[in-house]
Amino acid sequence: MDLCSNFWLISLGFANYSSLRKPKSNLSPESKPEQNGKLTTMTPYERVFLITQCSAMASSKSNLGAKLDDLQDKMTILRQNLEQLSNHQSSTIQPKREKIAEMSAEVLDSNPYSRLMALKRMGIVNNYEKIREKTLIVVGIGGVGSVVAEMLTRCGVGKLILFDYDKVELANMNRLFYQPHQSGLHKVDAAKNTLTAINPDVEFETYNLNITTVENYKILIDRICEGGLHGQKVDLVLSCVDNFEARMTINTACNEENQVWMESGVSENAVSGHIQFIEPGRTACFACMPPLVIASNIDERTLKREGVCAASLPTTMAVIAGFLVQNSLKYLLDFGEVSTYVGYNALCDFFPRQEMLPNPHCEDRFCIQRQHQYQVHLHVLYFISSAIANPLKRFVINQLITSL
Repeated sequence: MDLCSNFWLISLGFANYSSLRKPKSNLSPESKPEQNGKLTTMTPYERVFLITQCSAMASSKSNLGAKLDDLQDKMTILRQNLEQLSNHQSSTIQPKREKIAEMSAEVLDSNPYSRLMALKRMGIVNNYEKIREKTLIVVGIGGVGSVVAEMLTRCGVGKLILFDYDKVELANMNRLFYQPHQSGLHKVDAAKNTLTAINPDVEFETYNLNITTVENYKILIDRICEGGLHGQKVDLVLSCVDNFEARMTINTACNEENQVWMESGVSENAVSGHIQFIEPGRTACFACMPPLVIASNIDERTLKREGVCAASLPTTMAVIAGFLVQNSLKYLLDFGEVSTYVGYNALCDFFPRQEMLPNPHCEDRFCIQRQHQYQVHLHVLYFISSAIANPLKRFVINQLITSL
């Protein structure tokens, strides 16, 4: 019933107000409800009241119908979104393979390690299976770190501990590894999901935190000391961060715990980069001579700025990630020569290599402490060598000491 009808009914009610206030006393018995519940005659007041109630009920029914239609539309949209999500998941998520207890060199299409174990058969690596005993920490799961983590996962390392506090953004899609549907996820969570699907044999720990704070620095130290597969010290720390403060934090932690680590970086213009192997006391630490200065010729103020890499190319980052993982495998599996520093300039395909000796005046007190310990170690070895009577054995030992 429309508004005009309601207004007419209300007017009718006022017009009969006097009769409603003074009902006739000589109403016939038919004007009252019968005992069986049927209404024979209604007063004007009762008629107006009944019509008003019917109008309200009709209006309420109309509103409920509109709300029901709206809910049905929303249900249809939700059902369509659910179908799209289900189709997307069915097209992207593949069945996960079962875990493999031991690496095998058997040449089968179903063996994910056959080509890795071929390195052993060809005499490159003595015991590739040792890789499953190794634990590495990767700090920074961005353009370089995510590719590093993926390569190590495919190589079959025992355990990876991932640190990062950033989220995946569409701006990251120019790099490798991450996918658009992962936007908004924490990088460590997105990385773990993808890497677990690639190789379920690898164990993962993830930490969504900033290591430069005091409390989180303690967590980093704890994972360095006890993050191994059996609660022991980790085998290697890889720095893939993009700012000076985080690099210095990792440097301090590794010097403090005498932990071998490798540092990596990409220049601000994204066409050059480097990796550096750091063994506290034996080689230069990051504080001795920050290699990013050498790689890109930028000053300290630029280094200390958040987000060193303003531009990014997936090609440059993949090259640096490949160098870093290759150097890590040589160190972990003891084959080839572990480089202390490798640079890369994409404009002229230049790959400089050089030794990085520790700075005796380094500002890091732990670095100075490790340098003194290393010198004492060398003196002890030279003393033992001098006590050997056989000249040939003494020569061989001296050569080994010199190579340390």
